[in-house]
Amino acid sequence: MDDDWRQQIDALHEALVHRDDPTAWVREADAVEGALRYPEFALRGPVFGVAVQDPGFGPDWRLLKPVTDGMPQMARDGLQSHLFFTAKDDTDDRAVRRELLAAVDVLTREAVDEVTACGVRYRVVRGDEFARGGADGLEPPRPTDAEPVERKWGRGTRDTKSRDPGFVLDPGHADGPAAGALKLGLRDFAYAGARFPADVRADSERAVGTHPGLVLLPTGFGVVERGEGGGWRPCGAMMNTPHDARRLLYDGLAEMWALLYRLDDTTKARYAKAAEEFRALGRADEFRVDDRLFRICRVERMLRMGPDGPEPPRPSDVDEYGPMKMHPTMDEDGNLTHDE
Repeated sequence: MDDDWRQQIDALHEALVHRDDPTAWVREADAVEGALRYPEFALRGPVFGVAVQDPGFGPDWRLLKPVTDGMPQMARDGLQSHLFFTAKDDTDDRAVRRELLAAVDVLTREAVDEVTACGVRYRVVRGDEFARGGADGLEPPRPTDAEPVERKWGRGTRDTKSRDPGFVLDPGHADGPAAGALKLGLRDFAYAGARFPADVRADSERAVGTHPGLVLLPTGFGVVERGEGGGWRPCGAMMNTPHDARRLLYDGLAEMWALLYRLDDTTKARYAKAAEEFRALGRADEFRVDDRLFRICRVERMLRMGPDGPEPPRPSDVDEYGPMKMHPTMDEDGNLTHDE
């Protein structure tokens, strides 16, 4: 550990001591135990979102859209929609609307990763999603991970609002010594091994130098299934709390998988019964159905920062489709024309 990082870890420890917060100490002990039990990292791959640098809120970059998209173009589409609806609903100033619509027009035609409108910079950003692993598989939720006060199971009761929007991208911040140590361990992380193409490895190694700062994004939770070779594969999107991930598994067993995979009536009934058994367990983080083993696991993400802000998509990041016009034509007075 170099002197700079040692000083940062010591400062984080001192801050924790001065806080005199028993809850923070318990969370820190939980994090240390988790790191010891699950010392390995299982990389899922890149995720993309949108960040904004708005002079009205200071020099910091903040997340505008969740960093959860699987391709850069998905994030560009999200940015296009944000700017379109800002022009449509949030201003009556014709000059402001013109600037916003000019940025929208660029995003309909070009795969750009940054646009500026009204002095505000918008950037498509790239992160990496991973989970911790150990001898018994991927790390489940920790006792100190936040749960809803009332755990509901009914339709439409999941907390779908992401904690990403508004999150400040400050590479100097870490929530305690364990988080600081995690950043230290990841600072030189780069893709390695033959399973990654040469251009992917080269871009990853280059990013360590061009974007050396690290930001740990809010932790999420997901459902994973153990495969035949002992690996784990994700089943569905990242959720905000462990209970929301349990709800995702419950909904899949109870109804959604039958619709998606056209299960026969016998399997459908068996899965529906299993769903109620899982629900009755309350806070179970592992469940077996037939020969399938599911687990609720923690999902972590990191994002790299450089002198000019968060890392954009890399040349080797893959899109399955390109830019397109997603909304009607709007003039500077806010009138819409629906194209044929």
